[in-house]
Amino acid sequence: MSMASVPAVVIGGIDTHKDIHVAAVVDRDGTVLGTEQYSTTRAGYRALLRWMHGFGELARVGVEGTGSYGAGIARHLAAAGVEVLEIGRPDRSDRRLRGKSDTLDAVNAALAALRGQRTTVPKARNGAVEALRVLRLTRAGAVKARRAALQLLHSHIVSAPDEVRDQVRNLTRMQRLRTCAAWRLDPAACDDPVVATRLALKSLARRIIELNDEIGSLEVPIERLVHGINPRLADALGVGMEIAGQILVTAGDNPDRMTSEAGFAMLCGVAPLPASSGKTSRHRLNRGGDRQANRALHLAVITRMRLDPRTRAYVTRRTTEGLSKREIIRCLKRYLSRELYALLRST
Repeated sequence: MSMASVPAVVIGGIDTHKDIHVAAVVDRDGTVLGTEQYSTTRAGYRALLRWMHGFGELARVGVEGTGSYGAGIARHLAAAGVEVLEIGRPDRSDRRLRGKSDTLDAVNAALAALRGQRTTVPKARNGAVEALRVLRLTRAGAVKARRAALQLLHSHIVSAPDEVRDQVRNLTRMQRLRTCAAWRLDPAACDDPVVATRLALKSLARRIIELNDEIGSLEVPIERLVHGINPRLADALGVGMEIAGQILVTAGDNPDRMTSEAGFAMLCGVAPLPASSGKTSRHRLNRGGDRQANRALHLAVITRMRLDPRTRAYVTRRTTEGLSKREIIRCLKRYLSRELYALLRST
């Protein structure tokens, strides 16, 4: 084969948006070969991929926001056998020097994919873990709405007229909800504060009862998915269904993208970062990573500090060495991430 017949190798970059994606293609030397924009539809995805292939052999594509606006194009590219890299936040100093536009962002994404800078392997989002993520997000929204409704219900009762407050203030939560939901009222008399308060409490009580049913109905498939994906993870001491679900969502459908337990610890924000200078040797708290995974590890560690004899012995020993409780929890979270990483990779 002559040199002229060897197909050129090109790298793509995509700046994602709600309605359009801006794409760019560069060669091995970083020269921009072209930029174009396409709609965020299946036809637009196919046209974008054909356009990129028109420049040569497509090695890989850097995509911004694979977890949001770029989720669709990332799935389409992966299904077509194209290597997809998620592009992180651009260099702020470079942005200040060169400016900001969708085209520049697409070119920068392609250059980042070419050089391997600010890139990670995105979550696959095509399996049971993605289904678990969607259900967990919906349940979390329902829990948040229930909490807000309960707080508003309590606030209304505190400031309610005496005849209303005395009727419900000493009841249990479920008795209060059932009593308020069963009231029969005439909306035409809502100019009376007593009637208006009862109407508000009735509406809130029915909302809370419906949210309780919604949360309970979502917990069934969530529990089935967690046990089906990795039963050993949920059975670990101090973990349970909620924490195991969050750890699975953080890892994604392709946990093999995490090549080491140190990488998983960094992903969860529990790997201490070096902050040494001169004669000072120390590490500082890592405030990056998935904060929900960090919270899940924190809750598991707190549970183990109460129930696990080995953890309690470790806390006692480290306390005598002069470490504070906060520092001990940070150490335990790092150790727990190592244990959970082994469970994730065992499936």
